[in-house]
Amino acid sequence: MIRRILVLMGGWSAERAVSLVGGSAVTEALKGLGYEVSAVDVQERDVAGLLGVFRPLPDVVFNALHGRFGEDGCVQGVLNILGIPYTHSGVLASALSMNKVMARRLFAQAGIPVAMGMVVRRAELLADDPLPRPYVIKPLNEGSSLAVRIIRYEDGGSPLANREWLYGEQVLVERFIPGRELTITIMGEQPLAVTEIVTDHVFYDYEAKYTASGSRHILPAPLSPAVTDEALRLALLAHQTLGCRGVSRADFRFDGESLVILEINTQPGMTPTSLVPEQAAYIGLNFAALVQWMVENAACDM
Repeated sequence: MIRRILVLMGGWSAERAVSLVGGSAVTEALKGLGYEVSAVDVQERDVAGLLGVFRPLPDVVFNALHGRFGEDGCVQGVLNILGIPYTHSGVLASALSMNKVMARRLFAQAGIPVAMGMVVRRAELLADDPLPRPYVIKPLNEGSSLAVRIIRYEDGGSPLANREWLYGEQVLVERFIPGRELTITIMGEQPLAVTEIVTDHVFYDYEAKYTASGSRHILPAPLSPAVTDEALRLALLAHQTLGCRGVSRADFRFDGESLVILEINTQPGMTPTSLVPEQAAYIGLNFAALVQWMVENAACDM
């Protein structure tokens, strides 16, 4: 019987603030359900300090961390060694989803459309355009659209001229896909719904995600039944292709004819107004019921 739950949140990635908000919401929901809950802001980067967080051993860890080290398989590996069941995906799926280049390869092999793209060195971007404009530049392993930029004709000059780039020497470059932004939650092996995300920003960037009135969500998305069914199918296929478990969220662009996957998020936002709780509510699960399902379905890698 699950009684003692440890919520991991915060951390030291660029998505720390988002994790703290979601982790706090999860903690309050679990307490309301009657669990014995401890919440820890994981700030220890040394192994001995990190292991101290898990003493005494909880029955389940709710992993509300985002970004590197918390979402990329690192913490998941520690939990596997300790034998503590945890929410969301395991080591391999977590690592693959955070590595955008490898995820793209696997999606393409599975028949999931991806944007034409390549990895270039920062120096190459400083020198010239690797693709015709408009195109998108992305860090290889960050979430929440951090540092994602659209390079347009009107920008002029070098793609990185007068731009700070703190995300390594390699940059993922993809053809810009115009159209509508769609997202689908997978819960277990079940796609829940399709949400269309509308924003006045150039695209659904970090500010649009996390600032008041930065975006609005249309649920269900006003799509034809055929497009809706295909989006649900591709989202589940992406979840299965990377070997995800628990809850994930797949993001797509739809140009009016084709769906193109942007990424799959193995630890999507968990504030009460985030996209995943919205879709859960749409099928009749309130925030507390969603969190409880995630805890009851926690697991270690086999």
